[in-house]
Amino acid sequence: MAGSKSGRRAEPAAAAATQQIELTLTAFLEARLHHGARLCVGLSGGRDSVVLLHSLAGLRASGLACELSALHVHHGLSASADAWADFCAESCQRLGVPLEISRVAVPRDSGEGLEAAARRLRHTVFAACPADWLALAHHRDDQAETVLFRLLRGAGVKGAAGMLAERPQAGGPCLIRPLLALRGSVIADYGEAHSLTWIEDESNADLHYRRNHLRREVMPRIEQQFPGAAQALVRAGAHFAEAALLLDELAQADRRAVVGDQGRIDLARFNALSAPRARNLLRSELLAVGFRAPEARWLDEALRQLATASAGSETCVATPDGELHVYRGELHLVRHRPVLAAGAIPWCGEEELPWGAGRVSFRATVGAGIHRRLLAGEPVYLRCRQGGERLQPDPRRPVRTLRKLLQEAAVPPWERSRLPLLWCGERLVWVGGIGSAAAFVCPPGEQGLAVFWQAADGCLPPATSRRPAD
Repeated sequence: MAGSKSGRRAEPAAAAATQQIELTLTAFLEARLHHGARLCVGLSGGRDSVVLLHSLAGLRASGLACELSALHVHHGLSASADAWADFCAESCQRLGVPLEISRVAVPRDSGEGLEAAARRLRHTVFAACPADWLALAHHRDDQAETVLFRLLRGAGVKGAAGMLAERPQAGGPCLIRPLLALRGSVIADYGEAHSLTWIEDESNADLHYRRNHLRREVMPRIEQQFPGAAQALVRAGAHFAEAALLLDELAQADRRAVVGDQGRIDLARFNALSAPRARNLLRSELLAVGFRAPEARWLDEALRQLATASAGSETCVATPDGELHVYRGELHLVRHRPVLAAGAIPWCGEEELPWGAGRVSFRATVGAGIHRRLLAGEPVYLRCRQGGERLQPDPRRPVRTLRKLLQEAAVPPWERSRLPLLWCGERLVWVGGIGSAAAFVCPPGEQGLAVFWQAADGCLPPATSRRPAD
């Protein structure tokens, strides 16, 4: 343990802090929790999270209807990290709260900075937490610090809004910050009133970290000249949050106006928007598919390239999280995906084989799919495109190059190298998104094999995301 704090303040302040926290939590949670809801606390072991867990455990004992647990993320960045995990385990054991400890390896040379990398991995763990709600212990002083920090970094309206009291996560628990309206001094009073102990992360005193410098050096001086500055920053953050909601509504209205028949943004209609509205819409689209908020200079460069792209051109603008493509007059956002296997993946009767982040499934049929008998005697395997492949999916038409077939099927160029191809010896049997070769179609009454491609990344066009052998 890097350090601990404990003590007891004057009884009036202690009683007031306890009552204020309990009333705040009750009002916040009663509007959200249903009976038996799974509520998890992000427990760092610091004062604020210790107070949050202790107060929630007390409310649970007095009738709060929820399954309470805790989650500690072990970053491994401090020599005391193991001691912190042990402290959290002991604290949870005393309170009768189940604890999960999740270890992450924070890269020190990722280019995003140590704090940002740790935060990214921590939120990845949060998103995988098996709970309905994940409570974090941020308070009003943290919010003021966050708003100022982001403003100094040149954040836009959404970033300057600070932290949300409630934020859904795709596929994971909803993040909540039930103490966000309370001053840090109230939390300190509660902790000392209940003689709680907590750890002190030694890195919190390191002024090399900019947030620490803001917290320890800048904010106290601002408060001297501008009493109530923290509350003013929080209020400004609320104004920014309201403006961000209006921008989101504008983006959705603009999207409805520019979307094409396939559900994607039409390039010509997009370019007809004013530059501020186009930036707002593109930023909204990036965030919607899980990309990080883009920098202003990236947005400007993307708009410049899109303005000069024609309906028939193929444009690509890279981002840290993926790529923005233009294909056949429509915008496509494609996330980075796992590298596919370089060689062949043999099929020996398995029900499915991995393919990148997805899979190729095989199902026995009768009179449908691929004629099973024609696969006997030679090795059957999956492989990526090598170039020069030919296929005859329609017996009424001649054998054609796979390149031509993919163009006619409107498979975007960046997806073509990721298609699964099923081979039997030297014969191409089936292509994901296209179908099977006519020579391998199973006749009525014969044993067949249906092949399905499931692309888990969700970036493929609807027409090619799942296609059986037909």
